[in-house]
Amino acid sequence: MTLERVRRAAGVVPVAALAGLAAGALAWPRSAIVADRVWLVVLIATGGIVVAHTARGLWRGRWAADVVASLAIVTAALLDQPLAGLIVVLMQTGGEALERYAEGRASDAVRALEAESPRIAHVIRDDAIVDVPAEDVSPGERLLVRPGDLVPCDGVVVEGRSSLDTSRLTGEPIPMTVAAGSSVQSGSVNGDRPFTMEATATASASQYARIVELVRTAQASKAPFQRIADRSAVWFTPLTLLVAALAALLSHDMQRVLAVLVVATPCPLILAPPVAIIGGMNRAARRQIIVRDGGAMERLARVDVAVLDKTGTITIGRPAVQEVLTRAPFTRDQVLALAASVEQGAGHLLARSLVDAARAAGLPLRQPREVIESSGRGVTGTLDDTTIAVGARSFVAEQLSPAERAVVLDAPHPEGLTAFVGIDGRFAGTVRYADALRDGVAETLGRLRALGVERIILLSGDHEENAIAMAVRVGITDARGDLLPADKVSAVRELVAEGRTVLMVGDGTNDAPALSAASVGIALAGHGGGVSAEAAGVVVLTDDLGRVADVLGISRRTMRIARQSVWVGIVLSGIAMIVAAFGHIPPVGGALLQEAIDVGVILNALRASAQGRAEPSARMRAPEAHLPTPERAPTTTQPSLP
Repeated sequence: MTLERVRRAAGVVPVAALAGLAAGALAWPRSAIVADRVWLVVLIATGGIVVAHTARGLWRGRWAADVVASLAIVTAALLDQPLAGLIVVLMQTGGEALERYAEGRASDAVRALEAESPRIAHVIRDDAIVDVPAEDVSPGERLLVRPGDLVPCDGVVVEGRSSLDTSRLTGEPIPMTVAAGSSVQSGSVNGDRPFTMEATATASASQYARIVELVRTAQASKAPFQRIADRSAVWFTPLTLLVAALAALLSHDMQRVLAVLVVATPCPLILAPPVAIIGGMNRAARRQIIVRDGGAMERLARVDVAVLDKTGTITIGRPAVQEVLTRAPFTRDQVLALAASVEQGAGHLLARSLVDAARAAGLPLRQPREVIESSGRGVTGTLDDTTIAVGARSFVAEQLSPAERAVVLDAPHPEGLTAFVGIDGRFAGTVRYADALRDGVAETLGRLRALGVERIILLSGDHEENAIAMAVRVGITDARGDLLPADKVSAVRELVAEGRTVLMVGDGTNDAPALSAASVGIALAGHGGGVSAEAAGVVVLTDDLGRVADVLGISRRTMRIARQSVWVGIVLSGIAMIVAAFGHIPPVGGALLQEAIDVGVILNALRASAQGRAEPSARMRAPEAHLPTPERAPTTTQPSLP
């Protein structure tokens, strides 16, 4: 049965109980006997469903909050007190219907991943190209990968040169250049040139299939969640049964037993958490945060470890120009303007960053002529009589005079991602790129710590030195790099095995397995989210890491209100239970009193939808002056180059 059908079925019983109560009430003025018969028929029909559900749970070892309610329903029917029993049915099933609503829709990350998996392979057989399903490719077969194709399986390039978008696998936005001898992984997207590869694994044993399987096993192995009501029922239900038994032994009056059961029916346990959780979910939605279900909200409130992806999570996910180093007589503005002009028509990510940096600095850009782009290597073009080359060290060196070529090849290896620039056969300088931090990252991490997160860990598919350097900038002491999706899952599972409640924040397909394995995953989906949004329990719809701290604060407050409401309801029910045991509350009066308690509990739980003091509507952002931006990148000369 689908979740939607379950939710519809859960809503039918309370509606039927309410209709039965109304029908009996209409018949009461004319005939109390008819009213009782109507209530009894409806009680047997609707209460039978509740009792059967409780019996199945007990058979499976689930000691739930509805045990007392089921006993009250059965006792009411046996003692011919259908009105009291029907009120219990209404409150019990009404609370469960609210819980079903709070559960939201189930995530289907595996389905989304499989929908995006490689489907077709162009196999070279007998000098002809045959299109076959990707799963039919055998190791050793040769494949043609055209521009824009998904690589169908893992393999090795045997002919051709291109650039691959591997962001779905690694999370890193920089294309990877491949040539003969390079390994390629399934799920990568080919750039603008075709190449031939030899399959080394079937599609089902390749990297993308392993990601799908990781998500599937992570979701299947996640421990079942126990709701607040069931945790409280472990001790409250035996206490209720003890009081009911004492009332029976001391008074021999089964009406007192029914009154005890009715007034102790744990409707506050059933009603308060879902009402508070729905309020918290609505509060989060107003902050453009979608909490998929009540379990995610409850787990968020207990988070003590936060695991963050790097690229696209604490960074913007797109390298920006960090520094322009020049060689005399060339100036920074000259190098930046000429290089950006030539890069205007290039299709790779760094070209767009370079153009953005020049425009941000207010530099004029002109249209180049004779532009030639070498995929994965660089671009050349001319402006008037000036020839410009931008790209990898070896590519630019080929465009220079022999003397200048030696200068480039002998220059120290630059740190990080760097493009070399040649102008009219001379080495002019280098452009360094770095993935910029999101605004307010340090502030957000401080808020997470203030909310009770004891450890913050950075996990990245980027090189470890880059991950550590970025972690140091924001005050994270535990950072790990060079991780595949399976490595992230292992790290998260180790933390969960230690008894930690782990929050995982990510944004890419490669993060989906770890998002599924964590106690609760948060996907940053400001640009669509895709598979990561399907795998996560919480989806942030705006490009703002600060919303992670927002939803953590909302969850803490929501569950605090829910627990408070539960305890108030339990205390009031306990007092009423003792009074009923001494015969001062009749069964119907007990049911109505329980309803009054429920109303009070619900009103208190509704406070979760209001804004709390810990959730400011607008946060002051700390300035991050240490982060260079394109318009104020320093103008420097590279002293090591003659």
